[in-house]
Amino acid sequence: MSDIASPAAPRVIGHRRVLAIALPIVLSNATTPILGAVDTGVIGQLGAAPPIGAVGIGAVVLTAIYWIFGFLRMGTAGLTGQAHGAGNTAEVAAMLTRGLMIAGAAGLGLIALQYPLFAGAFRVAPASDEVETLARGYMAIRIWSAPAAIAVYAITGWLIALERTRSVLVIQVWMNGVNILLDLVFVLGFGMGVGGVAAATVIAEWSGVLLALWLCRAAFRVPAWRDWARVFDRPRLKRMAAVNTDILIRSLLLQTIVVSFMFFGSDFGDVQLAANQVLFQFLNITASALDGFAFAAEALIGQAFGARDPARVRRGLRFTALWGLITAALLALAFGLGGPAIIDVMTTAEPVREAARHYLFWMVIAPLTGLTSWMLDGAFIGATRTRDMRNMMVLSVLGYYAAVAVLMPLYGNHGLWAALNLSYALRGLTLGLRYPALERSAVHGAD
Repeated sequence: MSDIASPAAPRVIGHRRVLAIALPIVLSNATTPILGAVDTGVIGQLGAAPPIGAVGIGAVVLTAIYWIFGFLRMGTAGLTGQAHGAGNTAEVAAMLTRGLMIAGAAGLGLIALQYPLFAGAFRVAPASDEVETLARGYMAIRIWSAPAAIAVYAITGWLIALERTRSVLVIQVWMNGVNILLDLVFVLGFGMGVGGVAAATVIAEWSGVLLALWLCRAAFRVPAWRDWARVFDRPRLKRMAAVNTDILIRSLLLQTIVVSFMFFGSDFGDVQLAANQVLFQFLNITASALDGFAFAAEALIGQAFGARDPARVRRGLRFTALWGLITAALLALAFGLGGPAIIDVMTTAEPVREAARHYLFWMVIAPLTGLTSWMLDGAFIGATRTRDMRNMMVLSVLGYYAAVAVLMPLYGNHGLWAALNLSYALRGLTLGLRYPALERSAVHGAD
């Protein structure tokens, strides 16, 4: 049977199936911080501060630019999952082609616009002349893998929709492994410095997308992958554009919360700002863990939606949410018991340690306050109910800023953390109110 063919009868949604989708994603997410640490450690062997800052700033800028195209992963996952659930093998193959074409066009566009993009980035976040010069050199090399980096978003979404998350793990481990190996060879072996780190990433990302295409080779055995009438079908392209636009707006709104949180935190001084940054790593750990089950919800609910089976939609959400709840509870327990030790590993500055411990409570409850929003995000992506996601995010952002305005003057940094947790809870609540409509609409399929 082809990797993209739908089974003759629906597979039972149970614990084993959910874990088979989720656990490779959790492991894949866990590999990313390792790469960042190696990049920093290798360049740190040069014995100077500017190269470290240059790699850090350059990586942050490019990650932020590429992140804009993160909608491609989510939109591809939802639309492909529905086609798979409907047994539409031709559309599954065509979705991969569309995703790759968008990624290629976006990547080439970024290469063409690199100079104004980099100039704008350094106007927003200026650095010393030496750091900026090194960072520009780093980014000028790395930008040449933009088509590959964005294509990985599309391929990842496509594979998740087909429940092939072990392939996602293989791709991520391969790219990070090649990157780490070449870091060592280029920087420590050949003395290439900052340019060596950038070149290692470019080679890793292009090799990663080639591996990903090989793992998707079954799609290229289906003639529809190059059925240009289908690939460029106007109603399908219009729907894909609408879904991706809604997700982009939603993601940008979410990012305003993250960015503003850091700016608001700076009002409390350098020590508290550093402590908030340390505590934010707990949220990154939470997201990495819960993303696995949210992605499982995307796949299972997308397929159930394509099959027009509300009962499977409900069962998919119930099983993924159950494992999400177990994971969130374990994280809360781990943060409560081991949080001080984790803080001590992250920083040696005693004032920062003390401040971070003072606000650790908010990290203990964050996995629980955010659980519903993470899991329902997965459900709404799978169902491509992206207008609801966009609209409920607008309400959540407004609620967050209102809470900041009220709670920060009264409770300081506690008020800021309370507002952030409230935004998670509000997003979960508002999406929860829209969930019955999602389930009912499964009878008719996607809008």
